[in-house]
Amino acid sequence: MSENLVMSVIDRNKERYLEEVMELLRIPSISALTQHRGDMRACAEWLRDRLLAIGLQRAEVMGTAGHPVVYGEWMHPEPGRLTVLVYGHYDVQPVDPVELWDSPPFEPQVREGRLYARGAADDKGQVHMHMAAVHALLSQGGELPVNLKFLIEGEEEMGSENLDEFIAANREMLACDAAVISDTSFFAAGVPSITYGLRGLTYMQIDVAGPSSDLHSGSFGGAVMNPAEAVARIITRLKDEHGRITVPGFYDEVRELTEREREEFRRLPFDETEYAESLGVPELWGEEGYSTLERVWTRPTLEVNGIWGGFAGEGSKTVIPAEAHAKISCRLAPYQDPDEIASLVEAHVQEVCPPGVRARVVRMHGGKPALVPLDHPVMGAASRAVERGFGKPPVFIREGGSIPVVATFDALLGVPTVLMGVGLPDENAHAPNEWLLLENYYNGIRSAAALYEELGCL
Repeated sequence: MSENLVMSVIDRNKERYLEEVMELLRIPSISALTQHRGDMRACAEWLRDRLLAIGLQRAEVMGTAGHPVVYGEWMHPEPGRLTVLVYGHYDVQPVDPVELWDSPPFEPQVREGRLYARGAADDKGQVHMHMAAVHALLSQGGELPVNLKFLIEGEEEMGSENLDEFIAANREMLACDAAVISDTSFFAAGVPSITYGLRGLTYMQIDVAGPSSDLHSGSFGGAVMNPAEAVARIITRLKDEHGRITVPGFYDEVRELTEREREEFRRLPFDETEYAESLGVPELWGEEGYSTLERVWTRPTLEVNGIWGGFAGEGSKTVIPAEAHAKISCRLAPYQDPDEIASLVEAHVQEVCPPGVRARVVRMHGGKPALVPLDHPVMGAASRAVERGFGKPPVFIREGGSIPVVATFDALLGVPTVLMGVGLPDENAHAPNEWLLLENYYNGIRSAAALYEELGCL
């Protein structure tokens, strides 16, 4: 099918696609709340039915230990035809506080060019873009330029705890040459973006134990190490005054940016003064020698997420606490391993722990980082597709957060992942009044159709 014909089909079906995605958004598929288990099933069945209706040869709801997965495929095996796996999720965040919504979260409304509803941006609207693109390519009796598979899960908003097991058990069914995820955002409004790197994560809790019970600070102060002070001392030994992490071996696997990557970052419309003002801080701070974007996207970090111990109530209580705690998280650069970093941090905590107390590090969860080289053929195809869909070439960005399934696709399926989302940074994805810009939604459909065509030419 010619490009003009595909785009004209999309233009003619705009209202149809909008009605469909609004129907999907009306299903309150909140994975974290048990009272919505039936809605989760209903949403999965809706997706299965729509995948069949748009022309896929197979679609089914497949069980897991938690909420079901939706799988669909269109397969015409031919020599040289690539197979592409589209991943997304149909579950959404809870809507509290509901009183802050300007319209009911599961009654979609269009206001000033925005589609408002829970899940509009994260991730139902972006999943539906790919379904609409498939409809446009197949509706004229044609065929897809690639073999296509859909994997749409129902537990992303609660940690995807059953997804890796599902992928491992179904490697043959999910085998592909590349994966595509639309669950990311543009750098800014009007700046089409492709994310090519994600930081990983390792999360730990430090528990420091001292005396067998709380002690009177007048009777015992000066005789024992205070666990709260010990936690503070440990924390101050994790980074130096220049923002560099002092854990031995922490940076061994970290690689510097290429000049092309630095140039891509310099192209972005980013003002550090405005950024600081938007965060309400007097100035920015971080590891010396790197720009703010480099620090939040590409450099590893170690942050204290919480610290507690002793008396913190109203009034005064002269006490030496028996124990104190801190939660820390490390965002990881590509090639760093979460378990290895956790072991390094644990060893360093033991090394710097003051005498008179005992420290324990409890590992909680983590995820591996991911990176697709900018010169990879799938990145070139994605860049051309976004330019066809939005009328301007995209910028390449990284993301400071984590999408663990990207590393899973690399580890279990051995394929690169294109992160081609169309959200915006201020779309309230996990907050009241979540929205998706309709212009981005329609251009995202065009980009998805173009991506399949571009990948079909590789």
